[in-house]
Amino acid sequence: MADKTGIVDTNDNQQGHPAHGQPTQSPTATSTTAASTTAAAPPPTEEIKGGVSGGGLPSPQQQYQHGSYSNGNSNGKTKGKDLQVEETEHHEHKDEISPELEAFLHTDPMHGLDDEEVQKRLENFGPNSFKESKKNPILKFLGYFTGAIAYLIEVACIISAVVGDWLDFGIILALLLVNACIGFIEEAKAESALDALRQTLALKTRCWRNGHLVELDTSALVPGDVIVLRLGDIIPADGRLLGIGVTGEATEGDLLIDQSALTGESLPVGKKKGDVVYSSSIVKQGQQMAVVTKTGINTFIGRAANLISITAEEGHFQKIINRIGNFLILITVVLVGIILIYQLVHFHGTDEGKFLTVLGKVLVLTVAAIPVGLPTVMSVTMAIGAKQLAAKQVIVKRLTAVEEMASVSVLCSDKTGTLTLNELTFDEPYLANNYSAEDILLYSYLAAEPGANDPIELAVRTAAEEQLPLLQNRTHKHDVPGFKVTSFLPFNPATKLTQATINNKESGETFKVAKGAPQVIIKLVGGDDDAVRAVNAMAKRGLRALGVARTHGESMDEFELIGMIALIDPPRPDSADTIARCKHMGVDVKMVTGDQLIIAKEVAHRLGLTRVILDANHLVDPNKSDEEVTEHCIRADGFAQVIPEHKYRVVELLQKRGIIVGMTGDGVNDAPALKKANVGIAVHGCTDAARSAADIVLLAPGLSTIVDGLMTSRAIFQRMRSYALYRITSTIHFLMFFFVVVMAFDWSLPAHLLILICILNDLATLVIAVDNAQLSPHPDKWRIGQLIFMSFTLAIFLCALSFAHFFIFWKVFGYEPVTTPGDGPEHRLESVMYLHISSAPHFVIFSTRLTGYFWVNLPSPLFATVIIGTQIIALLMVVFGGLTPKIPFSQAIVILLISFAYFIFLDAIKVQMFKMWSFELTAQFVRTPARRKKLAERRARKKQQEAVWKDIDKIREIVLKLKCLEALNEQPREEGQTAEYPQEQKGEKAEIGEMEEIRALANQGGAGGSGSGTIADVNEKDEYVKGEDNLRNA
Repeated sequence: MADKTGIVDTNDNQQGHPAHGQPTQSPTATSTTAASTTAAAPPPTEEIKGGVSGGGLPSPQQQYQHGSYSNGNSNGKTKGKDLQVEETEHHEHKDEISPELEAFLHTDPMHGLDDEEVQKRLENFGPNSFKESKKNPILKFLGYFTGAIAYLIEVACIISAVVGDWLDFGIILALLLVNACIGFIEEAKAESALDALRQTLALKTRCWRNGHLVELDTSALVPGDVIVLRLGDIIPADGRLLGIGVTGEATEGDLLIDQSALTGESLPVGKKKGDVVYSSSIVKQGQQMAVVTKTGINTFIGRAANLISITAEEGHFQKIINRIGNFLILITVVLVGIILIYQLVHFHGTDEGKFLTVLGKVLVLTVAAIPVGLPTVMSVTMAIGAKQLAAKQVIVKRLTAVEEMASVSVLCSDKTGTLTLNELTFDEPYLANNYSAEDILLYSYLAAEPGANDPIELAVRTAAEEQLPLLQNRTHKHDVPGFKVTSFLPFNPATKLTQATINNKESGETFKVAKGAPQVIIKLVGGDDDAVRAVNAMAKRGLRALGVARTHGESMDEFELIGMIALIDPPRPDSADTIARCKHMGVDVKMVTGDQLIIAKEVAHRLGLTRVILDANHLVDPNKSDEEVTEHCIRADGFAQVIPEHKYRVVELLQKRGIIVGMTGDGVNDAPALKKANVGIAVHGCTDAARSAADIVLLAPGLSTIVDGLMTSRAIFQRMRSYALYRITSTIHFLMFFFVVVMAFDWSLPAHLLILICILNDLATLVIAVDNAQLSPHPDKWRIGQLIFMSFTLAIFLCALSFAHFFIFWKVFGYEPVTTPGDGPEHRLESVMYLHISSAPHFVIFSTRLTGYFWVNLPSPLFATVIIGTQIIALLMVVFGGLTPKIPFSQAIVILLISFAYFIFLDAIKVQMFKMWSFELTAQFVRTPARRKKLAERRARKKQQEAVWKDIDKIREIVLKLKCLEALNEQPREEGQTAEYPQEQKGEKAEIGEMEEIRALANQGGAGGSGSGTIADVNEKDEYVKGEDNLRNA
């Protein structure tokens, strides 16, 4: 096997592993029978040296100059040998085992449990599985008929059947079915997250029972069972390693476990006797027995499954639709109810006063008023958006996620496999004794085990094969031109290294190459303080180090250091750009990872994030309130060393603050947070559990398609908001106008004209799904108060125009409001009001498309054609008659032109309302406790920001004065002499840049919370500058 355990790692997981901070034993340098033939071992030829293709590796001298590592390339002089490689503490979540459970774990490892005891424990702890209550598909389909608007439409449908209005009944029922089918079909392919979790579990395991080693179904395991874990096994339950093999012998070395899908750690971690291994992780090296500690829902993965099963909240979009629906229901029921009561009383004792007759009249008003097409239009809009995303290899599983993504202001992201590649790559190495980066690649390749399926060996071999021309275009994959491996010792847990004996075919020289744990290689070469410093520096940056050495001179036992390979799981090529673009769009990206804190900080730095990464203790600190923890979540750039429960908590706390949260991930450990988030995004190559828990699945590698999703969703949001504003305005206008004319004149449009307006206009607005949209530079948000206020305002102006048409054509042209049925010339007012009510509110949609003036972003040709074409149809109907009495063409065209011109007037009113609208205005007029609290917090943050900026300006002024004094003191000028001070100017620019950075931090602090940390930094710098000033004066 490869030397995966021989690396210094900031992941440095388990104790008992040299890669994870355990003190190592003295290595035994194993010699071979090959004899040395030369006095010195020269580096490879110039051909090899020229082989590294611009991989971004600086020369050793550049490394030293840049301060990457102390004394980056040793020149062979005497060096100190006293320093030791620092041990980096590894942090891992540890499950608590109660004393009661501990009593069940002392099983004889060579006998196991007997059948009677197993039965008792099965009754006590249950089987090693977890159940899911699946929802009936029929009930799921019926769920699409729930909601405020749906209930109102269903009531109208029932009343239509009662009064025998079968045309209305058919139309309404069809709209209900279309809306439900769109949602059901789009989401039908969604898989069960718990089913996918169950697929990651082992199906069979080997276990000691009644003194025999038997094979069992994993569901039969109970706490206290002794199981055998071997290479390639999927661990069937949480367990504690016993440190012995299957026959009871003590085992050498650690058991390497791949638990990346559970914890987010990119490499297998070493586990020794007494350490806990988790269900569904995979054994990568070694063999040991373990005693089962937890089963079923109590395991690490079981708790994740439980979090998924309890996450079944109403979606954000559904809440918005319900709030809009509740308002429309309220106004419709109140106004129509008043009309119903008035007509029953006014026509009491007549045929017109019969309940079913009156009910039929008000039913028509109700059907025409309620937005029966609202759910359908929005579903179609989202479905078309989902189809657009599918063309970019973004699959939308939950349709409403398309809209909710537009409102996402915080995007939490897993690191391993999401922001990074989840594979080790060759990073900037530390080099010694005048060796080059090409040399260390070649020698490490010579000491690598051919064909080993190991991430470290794969990283070394891949880097060498890609960057060394010597290894390219070979006839045999495992041959190295010019060299022959005569002997190879694979990785040994005792020595912590691999060793190869190499023969140089050209010179005949034979030498050894050793590759392994840094502390082992450093001891092998007799000590090297510079190398120790380099390894410690790598460890502090989260890099994994691997030492490489070779023999020199005639002795085959004297090694000299070539250098230290640096390995890291690098960010995806597009991750940094995606994060930058998300920030530009107003989305704050936070990294939430189970990996170690120092690794998370290094990756955050490479991604362009700041290093404000906190460990999981900040999320579960019992001394902090939820409010304080939420502030940590808002202001930090991420969290490290977290478990699934912590990721879930981060999302939950942000949501409680009213933030719309997106989550990206790829592993089982991400599944609960993906399910909890408003929008869960599973990346390419994710596990089945993550894919099933997510709302959106990326089929292409990388994260750049997330930005495509944000842009598409914001376009969809703008279309949906414009339709909602138009439809609510139309509904309020319709109800207000007909409430007055029915109550005052007992007049209304015929039922077929009312239904025609409703159907034609709503069907026409379906094309809004393909309309041009002006994208918002910031996350969108449904402002229901603003939406209703603006709808009321626009509706009042529309009512004024409607009453003007009603009275002008009545009083001036003599078109009286006749209440008797018929279609003669005396009913021409019906044609006038039909054309007006069909066109005037409908043209308003040209205005509601944007927050600015309508000409800033013109509608698409298709959208404009359909909207105008619908009203031309209405125009032709009233001109030629048929369904309504004829009116002169001149009057009809004037009505249509007035309606078109009036939307331009309303557009100006809309723009002014958007300009005047602010949260402060809302909080002043509608003074709810939540709004008052939020307004007070905003004012406090603004005041604090101003104070911070004032302090920064003072510091900047002091610094500039100091620089001027330094320039005068250090370089006095003679009279008339002009001199420039490049160093001083450079320093001044640096100070100015530093001040700008502090100002940016102050902005961030003010926006995110109290900003106290920023003030402390500023005050500290202020004190430092003042102290320096006093010292100079003294």
